[in-house]
Amino acid sequence: MFLAQFMGDEAPFNSLPAITEWAKSLGYLGVQLPSWDSRIMNLKKAAESKTYCDDLKGQTNGLVITELASHLQGQLVASHPAYDELFDVFAAPEVQGNPGARSEWAVEQLKLVIQASANLGLDVTPSFSGALLWPTIYPWPQRPAGLVEEGFKELAKRWKPILDFADQHDVDFAYELHPGEDLFDGATFERFLEATGNHPRVHINYDPSHFVLQCMDYVGFIDVYASRIKAFHVKDAEFRPSAKAGVYGGYLNWQQRPGRFRSLGDGQVDFKQVFSRLTAAGYSSWAVLEWECCFKDSAQGAAEGAPFIASHLIDVPKKAFDDFAGASSDSKRNRRILGLK
Repeated sequence: MFLAQFMGDEAPFNSLPAITEWAKSLGYLGVQLPSWDSRIMNLKKAAESKTYCDDLKGQTNGLVITELASHLQGQLVASHPAYDELFDVFAAPEVQGNPGARSEWAVEQLKLVIQASANLGLDVTPSFSGALLWPTIYPWPQRPAGLVEEGFKELAKRWKPILDFADQHDVDFAYELHPGEDLFDGATFERFLEATGNHPRVHINYDPSHFVLQCMDYVGFIDVYASRIKAFHVKDAEFRPSAKAGVYGGYLNWQQRPGRFRSLGDGQVDFKQVFSRLTAAGYSSWAVLEWECCFKDSAQGAAEGAPFIASHLIDVPKKAFDDFAGASSDSKRNRRILGLK
């Protein structure tokens, strides 16, 4: 369970021991921690002290810490000026109102996440890329030649020192491909990967919900990018276009938008295919509930989530289903069957 959407100022959602006791009671085996939430952890201490991290693991009621999420810090590595005021709330008070200082703060925060992940024995952090190009997503007004290339060049320039630091600590970044980020689909991921020189720490946090809302082939995506998928958010969504609105949503609220996030099983994601393709691709890490729904209460969504995920997990077979019909290899016999001498 990704805890970000469930954190609050009242028990049991206001501390790591309390919220993990609640999550465990619902059947979850692990928790993904929002590294920016001080109610969960002191990120600086986690980066500096393995002893602190060992103590942190002792507060989870036996649940595994699956990853440290770093979405909000990643968002602030690069931010178009149009969003300065909206994104300021994600940053520390002392750097708010100062985009340059805010970006530097975000870089240092991500380095702390990397160190804390290493101290916790974790090898991946799900994150956002940030965005310089997002306001130009629609090709009107016409984008001047070289604008997209320059944007990805700058994004890679900002991320390269972070990725190199992650490489030193054996930690991968799994970017959640998400509208609002410059990395929002396979094509943009490839642009960024190329701009970073195919950096070995550039990977993907697979979340099919964002692809449903973009009308993408979210199952085929797994086949194309399997080697880069290092984390998995299990989140549902639906896209039901109308005569009034489509993928852009018409500035409607979440309940009225054609594309909206739903609790597991209430949307259109074919999770049987998703889990099957991930299994076939050799994915063996965590399946993490990220709950967002504009209709269902979070308590109900959380309670339904663990059994839903468990029902889709696949035990890899120890032998082929048709082994009973097989026989040992015999070259002479095989040649006879083929009509060869």
